[in-house]
Amino acid sequence: MHDARTLVELGPESVRRLARRGYPFAPDAVEKSLSQRNAAIKATDDLRAESKKVAAEVGRLGRAGADTAELKERARALKEAIRTLEAEQEQSASQLRDLLLTIPNFPSDDAPDGDSAEFDVELRKHGSPQAFSFTPKDHVTLGEAMGIFDFPRAAKLSGSRFSISRGPGAVLERALATFFLNTHTARHGYQEVSVPYLVNRATMTGTGQLPKFEDDLFATALADRELFLVPTAEVPLTNLHAEEILATEDLPYAYTPWTPCFRSEAGSYGRDTRGILRLHQFSKVELVRIVAPENSRAELDLMVGHAETCLKELGLAYRVVALAAGDLGFSAAFTYDIEVWLPSQNTYREISSCSDTGTFQARRAGIRTKSADGARGYAATLNGSALPIGRTMAAVLEQFQQQDGSVVIPEALRPYTGFGKIAPDGATTP
Repeated sequence: MHDARTLVELGPESVRRLARRGYPFAPDAVEKSLSQRNAAIKATDDLRAESKKVAAEVGRLGRAGADTAELKERARALKEAIRTLEAEQEQSASQLRDLLLTIPNFPSDDAPDGDSAEFDVELRKHGSPQAFSFTPKDHVTLGEAMGIFDFPRAAKLSGSRFSISRGPGAVLERALATFFLNTHTARHGYQEVSVPYLVNRATMTGTGQLPKFEDDLFATALADRELFLVPTAEVPLTNLHAEEILATEDLPYAYTPWTPCFRSEAGSYGRDTRGILRLHQFSKVELVRIVAPENSRAELDLMVGHAETCLKELGLAYRVVALAAGDLGFSAAFTYDIEVWLPSQNTYREISSCSDTGTFQARRAGIRTKSADGARGYAATLNGSALPIGRTMAAVLEQFQQQDGSVVIPEALRPYTGFGKIAPDGATTP
């Protein structure tokens, strides 16, 4: 969330920055709402000051034995007026906050210009797409032939856009998650955290999912209790420190969990409905870092490297791109996408987004900092997938498929799977 005064003071610069991401910012609306709130605060403070003076005068005259009836009536009237103004102040502050919650983050100055993915900039590639001597199959054809995917029964249980993994497929999912978690905790210094999968409205608002993306969330209700299924573990992890003051010298905090994620995919309009690339429920290992703002970009580069480590050790071909300003997520100031090669589509597809949100989420969630010298501010928050289980599994099946329909398991995963190959009929061998 932006600071209202900063938006107003920047004026045309705010308009220009937000226009880079295609947001039509109207500073007059913020300025009007800010003025109303400030006027209410000043009027309330003025009456409180007068009330304090009247109370002191009542006490002084009372001690002197003078008549204080008129002053006491004035004191009662002031208290009533203060209550009215406090309500107006609260309402104007709420209106300003509601307005600010709808305004996306400024894109970083070095985010590429452009209003869509067409303007994303490729930064580097790792590995080369395989040159198959046969026409490669997609992960669905491979998985169904081996019996490790069961989409019809998933649809029977839950409808479209759900999946079931069986036997070696389920083992491979668990192996990927354990491999990722072990890599990030033992080698990259993240603390593993197990978090709730249901969170409240304030938590969703803190990271920017609400109010903008309410139609994309699965919501639950029990009596008067409203909870949302997490669309990503970024939500509970970042909000671990909501409304807290963190010692600057203790930063950075680095967290990782393995969680399910739930998304309605509203607006996807049928894209990637085949297979496990875009499901309503999927699992992934997430990375979240809470850092000092001046270190956020360096910390983002570090986090991207952590995600890349997993892909490198799996031997998967991928590339890294910088997202254009108009392609950024609501809360992001700068984002690196990691895209893995899918032979069946003959293209790179996004497998991880790693974003620097600056202090945007911290302002929404109230994650403050205090240094040893007493300086106060807001933390910066970073998040990234490292990595999603389903999309990584699809890439492994497709990139390591053999002509006979079998799939070779990457060497790094074999200690976790207990097998090195899945045969065309689903049998496994060392």
